[in-house]
Amino acid sequence: MMGGYLFDEDDLRTFEGWLKYQAVDVGALSPEEAEQWRAWFDEAQKDAANKVGLMKIRAMPGEYRYAVAVRDDEELWLVLWIRRNIKRDVFVMVPRAKSGWDPHTSYHADGRLHEKSFGKKLISQQRQPLTGDFRGVEHLGAYGGHGPKTVGAICDASAFSGVLEVRKGILGPNGGAISVDLVEPDTEPLAWPLGDGEVFAAETFKDVEPWIVVRVGSTTGRAH
Repeated sequence: MMGGYLFDEDDLRTFEGWLKYQAVDVGALSPEEAEQWRAWFDEAQKDAANKVGLMKIRAMPGEYRYAVAVRDDEELWLVLWIRRNIKRDVFVMVPRAKSGWDPHTSYHADGRLHEKSFGKKLISQQRQPLTGDFRGVEHLGAYGGHGPKTVGAICDASAFSGVLEVRKGILGPNGGAISVDLVEPDTEPLAWPLGDGEVFAAETFKDVEPWIVVRVGSTTGRAH
């Protein structure tokens, strides 16, 4: 949240709203600076015109898939989805319309954790393996900065083993986040990782151990 203001996707479709999101005072810009910011805004609008459309997720034997989706009128927009393959590897993926932008987290059965975006590895860690005796909680990240309608990824609920559906207005460009944890059965997940934000929706998927806990809540600062 910026300056206590929660942005809606529609705010970013206007030049003034987009500048406010960038923390830019339009009144303080010179004509040349305003022209440059306008060019950047126009470029951002071109990117926003691209839509993902219906996500075609191919079913694989022994695999489980879970989604977080936003209900907006008659449409169900996919915001984040989790794939757990037959080898027990877990992948957290966030659909993006921009070409080459593929933010995702992978937690492999041997305990290797990677976070990648634009094909580059941002984080690489060794955690506890998912085979044998898994203990406690492993946090897979908190994901913010969402624009369900702007990305335009349509969620086919039948393609998933489970769907956590949240109402419109919780997950926005600068407020609202999705937290994902792997937990030992009957173990509480970590405290909400984004300050004193409120958790609005949660689901525990128990098909395979460790369980997957997904929570959707508010943030006290601008989510990453």
